[in-house]
Parts: sequence; C-alpha cells; structure tokens
Amino acid sequence: MTNSIDSHQFDVVIIGAGAAGLFCAGVAGQAGLKVLIIDHSDKVAEKIRISGGGRANFTNKDVSPANFLSDNPHFCRSALSRYTPRDFIALMDKHGVSHHEKHKGQLFCDHSAQDLIDMLLKECAAGGVHRWQPCQIRNIKEIPSKNADLELKSDSSQRINCLNSYEINSDKGIIKTSNIIIATGGLSIPKIGATDFGYRIAKQFNLRLVEPRPALVPLTFGGESENNHWLPYANLAGLALPVVIETGTKKSKSNEKAAFSEDLLFTHKGLSGPAVLQISSFWRENGAIRINLAPNTDVLALLQQSKARSHKLVANELANLVPNIPSRLADAWTSTDATLQRPMSDVPDKALTQLAQRLSSWELTPTGTEGYKKAEVTLGGVDTRDVSSQTMESKQPGLYFIGEVLDVTGWLGGYNFQWAWASGFACAQGLAQRFKAQTDQTAN
Repeated sequence: MTNSIDSHQFDVVIIGAGAAGLFCAGVAGQAGLKVLIIDHSDKVAEKIRISGGGRANFTNKDVSPANFLSDNPHFCRSALSRYTPRDFIALMDKHGVSHHEKHKGQLFCDHSAQDLIDMLLKECAAGGVHRWQPCQIRNIKEIPSKNADLELKSDSSQRINCLNSYEINSDKGIIKTSNIIIATGGLSIPKIGATDFGYRIAKQFNLRLVEPRPALVPLTFGGESENNHWLPYANLAGLALPVVIETGTKKSKSNEKAAFSEDLLFTHKGLSGPAVLQISSFWRENGAIRINLAPNTDVLALLQQSKARSHKLVANELANLVPNIPSRLADAWTSTDATLQRPMSDVPDKALTQLAQRLSSWELTPTGTEGYKKAEVTLGGVDTRDVSSQTMESKQPGLYFIGEVLDVTGWLGGYNFQWAWASGFACAQGLAQRFKAQTDQTAN
C-alpha cells in the first residue's frame, strides 16, 4: 500500500491506524469512498500485535451490551447488533485466518496476531485505501460550507448534505475532507503510541468527555513501609489461583456491584490476573474489593474436621485441606496471627471460624492501580450522548468517533476488539449511505 498520493482531497480521513481505524477504512473503501488513513506512528495496529500473548483475542463468541461499561449503557446496543462476532469470524474464515476458542468464548488466532493485521491491511487494499505513516497532524480547522444555513433533520444519521468541510494541516501537507473519523484510542500503553489526541479534538469542537481512567489494570496495595498490610503477601509474586472476586463491602453500597470467577495473580506490587483486571474496571478509589480464595468450599467444616484429628500446624493443614490454597499462601495467611501459628488441636473454634470467613471473604482496599502503562484499555472518553449510536457521527457535523476513544469499555476477553469492529462498521455504513443519498439527490 503506497504512502504517497496525488491528491489531498478525500471523502473520508481516518485518524488512527489501529483495530477500529483499519477495519472502518476497509469497509468504507470497499463501499466506494475515497479514504485516507493517518497515524503518527510508522507501525500499524500495535495493540493487536501485543494482545492475547501475541495471538490476539479478537472477539468473544458471546457478546451483549451487558459486557460493556459506559455512562450511557444503551449506546453500544445498535452497533453490536448490526455487526456481530459471527460476522467477523466469517471475515477471518474468508481470509483463511485460523482461530480457536480458549476460555469462556474467547477467540484467538491460531498462529499470530500478525495474521489478523495482514487481513485488515488486505481489506484496506481491496478498498483502495491510502495510508500515510508516519504523519503528524498539526491542527484541524473547520471550513463552513456555503450551505451552512440549510435545515437538517435532528438525527445525524439522516443528514444528506455536507454543511462543513475540514482542513487537516499535517507534515505531509494540507488535507481537505468533509468527514473525519477519530480512531485514536485511549491513553493505555503509551509506549506503543497512545495519546490524548482524540480527547483534544473532542474538546476543540465542544463535545463532552467522561473522565478517562485506566481499566483492565492490575491493582496495587501500598509501598514497602513496615506498616503496610500487604507485606506478608509481597513474596507471593507469581502465585496464581482461581477465585471469585467482587467489588464493594458487605456494609457499603457505594461501589458499582460486579463479581467475576477468574484466576488471581499475586505481584510484587499487589494483585493482577484476569480476576483483578476484570474487577478493576468497576473499582473506584478508596473502595474495597472482596475475594473468595476457596470458592465452592466449606472451609469451616474442613477446619473443624481437621481440628478433631490433627496436631499439624494450621498452615500445613490449610494447604492440605483446602483446594487451591498452596502452602506459600497458607504460610503468609497465618504469619500475622499468633493464634494461627499453633497445632490445629490447640486453635480456638472462634479463631478457626474467623479464618474460614476471611478466606471466603477477604476484604481489602487497593491504594491504586498500575496506571495507563499496564492498563489494557481506557475507561471513559468521548461522551456518547454527543454521538449518534447509528453512525458514530458526533454533534459536530462530519466528525465521527469509533473504538476505544468513545466512552464504551468492554470486559476482558475480546469484547473491546468486537467494539472496534462494530463501531467501525456502523460508521463506514453510515457514511456509505450518506454518500449514496447525496449521489441519488444529485442525479435527480
């Protein structure tokens, strides 16, 4: 695909050569639009490349609006219903990109994420899409149309006249277009090029933002002071076990309620693994989380049975009795309580009851997250109440937003890529319909 072109006039300019941008470009190009895609990086779709351990968890077989977070939760419904996982799987099959299901509907490439990237580039090539990379944008300027006084229907999906055009001042020259699509993603993983460009453009055109924050991110539990309650667990880094994790406490109703059954991973700084990444999207600063370290297990009954027959230390019995509790965790768990550093037969019933309760409902308050450098996605973004759910066009005519830059955030498990495909498709289809309507109007 060439990086130089004859003209600087395009039907559509897409800013961002990631999942949403590339997919939208291919669909729009194959619908007959003259498309240019721009990115400040010389690399394409780096987030796809590094996702899923290099094999790209590109969608999930079971997708519904319930798998997404947004201040406007019904916004994603339309796009998700019009471009489904089955549609994207069919595209993969068409290109011969083999794939498999790993866990809870999560689909991965068999060979490499590069196969998916190559497929998207082929789709762009089939649509005659032009691509400028690397290309720096200096500014975007709106040029009012002579027809700016025309009355339009309130629903942006019904617009058939272009009221405005735009000039994009780039280091490769001035680009003129009537339609700009922002597909620049969020703030997550700055080392692969994440910036706040999309948010700045939204502000420039007086669109609202939902405050961004890291999501699908490890949680931290303080520094290394002697008073840090996390110290007994700091040496468990690398230890993983299945748990049930929840937001909120038994007494508090301040957190949005959520619960997941996934694997937990101890780190030097706190907790990670799929369970924690999932719950991090629901966690709020100063809020608590609860973890059941022994799901589907009557811990108290097992401990009481052991007390009647065993003279081993509590830590030893705990590791032997309770499924999924390894000896390292049992040692750390009992190290801070002298009562639990005795033989089982000498431990009071009350202490065993409290131990069982803590294991099944470990309540703790994170001090923070590992931030955007480790976050897989960004929660928040361009407020979808300023965007059409049918076409992704904002209240600013001719300015569209797709993918992660919007306030739509999926769970861990391929949902965010499916949002990239669905929002990109809705946008491309909306533009294709507009151009067809304009062509028909001109012909008449």
